Amino acid sequence: MAREFQRGHKAKISDLTPGTDLYVGVQIAGQGLTFDISCFGLDANEQLSDDRYFIFFNQPKSPEESIQLLGAQAGDTESFRVTLDRIPANIHKLSFTATVDGAGQMSQVGPGYIRIVAGGEEVVRYAFNGSEFTTERAVMLGDFYLKDVWRFAAVGQGFDGGLDALLKNFGGEVAEEEPAAPQPQAAAPSFAPPAQAAAPAPAPSFGAPPAPQAPQPPQPAPSFGAPPAPAPPPTPQQQMHAAPTMAAPLAPQGGTVPPPAPAPAPYGQPPQQPQFGQIPGQVPPAAPYGQQPPGQYGQQAPAPYGQQPPGMQPPGMQPPGMPQGVPQGVPQAGAGLQAALQPYKETPTGQRWTPQNQQLMRVDLTMGGTPVLARQGSMVMYQGKVDFGYKGAGFAGRIVGNATGQEMQLMRCSGRGQVFLAEDGSHLHAIELQGDGICVSAENVLAFDESLQHEVRRIEGHGIPGGALFTMQFQGTGTVIVKTHGVPVVLPVTPTTFADCNAVVAWSAASQVIISSQVRLRRNAYPGHSGETVNLQFRGAPGNFIVVQPYEV
Repeated sequence: MAREFQRGHKAKISDLTPGTDLYVGVQIAGQGLTFDISCFGLDANEQLSDDRYFIFFNQPKSPEESIQLLGAQAGDTESFRVTLDRIPANIHKLSFTATVDGAGQMSQVGPGYIRIVAGGEEVVRYAFNGSEFTTERAVMLGDFYLKDVWRFAAVGQGFDGGLDALLKNFGGEVAEEEPAAPQPQAAAPSFAPPAQAAAPAPAPSFGAPPAPQAPQPPQPAPSFGAPPAPAPPPTPQQQMHAAPTMAAPLAPQGGTVPPPAPAPAPYGQPPQQPQFGQIPGQVPPAAPYGQQPPGQYGQQAPAPYGQQPPGMQPPGMQPPGMPQGVPQGVPQAGAGLQAALQPYKETPTGQRWTPQNQQLMRVDLTMGGTPVLARQGSMVMYQGKVDFGYKGAGFAGRIVGNATGQEMQLMRCSGRGQVFLAEDGSHLHAIELQGDGICVSAENVLAFDESLQHEVRRIEGHGIPGGALFTMQFQGTGTVIVKTHGVPVVLPVTPTTFADCNAVVAWSAASQVIISSQVRLRRNAYPGHSGETVNLQFRGAPGNFIVVQPYEV
């Protein structure tokens, strides 16, 4: 029986099916809407570093055919075949997306789904409808991602900008060469029909329609002589490069004659040394000369630098440093600032929880549809429509808090948006639970999904302030954000594993915890002690663990 996923649910593929040859079907429809359904093969940085792994109607399969576009079948609008064991090592995620082709938005779609079929049996399905979206024109439906093993995640994240926004999110770019094609056709409509039919081969056919310009593009040298003398070098190259452009486009594109007229005036005034004598008789080449002044100015004289910053001529005494840095500083301030801020830009991943750096965590509330419980005051920024409400600990939690001082003051974050969480510059770690459990010290819990079952756990023992140690036990499916002072270490539980109760951060829920006190009667008689009076001893079967931070609370 197929498992029904909600937005944000994740599972190992091996838990769904033992097979690796999978069928992925997408069903999406809306009145008057058409859709483009694609698959992006992303690298470890979740970027489209290889265009051959953008699978869509114009590129229906990857090079090794590990991802294939099958078309509409079995009631699905679009379908794919994915062979996980054939996917190359540089591909770490497959993102299945749908975009509106033309006018429309995702709020207009009817009930749809993405499903996985293995061995002829449907194993998982994520259903969605237009009520989950607003003005988005593209949506990421689901992901196959590699995290030790291949897993599947129901995403359901929309983008307002459609396919362009998706490509930019994955590091791709939209080609803008289409407007360039009509330009040569408009410039020489008579050439257009033959050029499209056989652009590379029949050069003489293009020369036939325009009698005056035809002798120029053909192969004979005298025809090239008809135009200006500097034209011979570019024209044969452009003939060899693309016949359809021929002579008609060459005049406007390579027409260096118009640009040189303004170019020699500004360049000729200050720099008298690089006169036109260096490029004798070639008025068109004057433009390239003007276009490449940076290298020539730097080589010849600081006069050009004096043109840009008139007041910086005295510093021009230091040509290698000051003249170049000062004049370029003003125009390049924006570029330099962007380059300086680039390493600190927001990290988009398409996941619900995303670490922005070691001390800052972002949660996307639009994914999963589940609110988040976070420590009060831990929000540093948010985007979108987010509601923050007080979350009490309940009667039992209040009693525990009054007795031990370990009551957590939580806030409930809900809505559609992104919330950024941090506290005291602590290191943050996202722990994803998939049906398993973990115990975390209350002091080290920053936030967690409300879908997780959580309760207070009491560890009794002499020597602990308040008579007991209270931690929070989490279990179910979701994510816990744990904060530590410094980088923690994870150790396996052995019969001789001890940890300071003030330094331990978390441990596996199946571990047995025993208070180990080193209090001695003689301490009352002799002053001084080691300071390590109360420790926790952990016992459990192989596979249990503890997490310890290099800091004592």
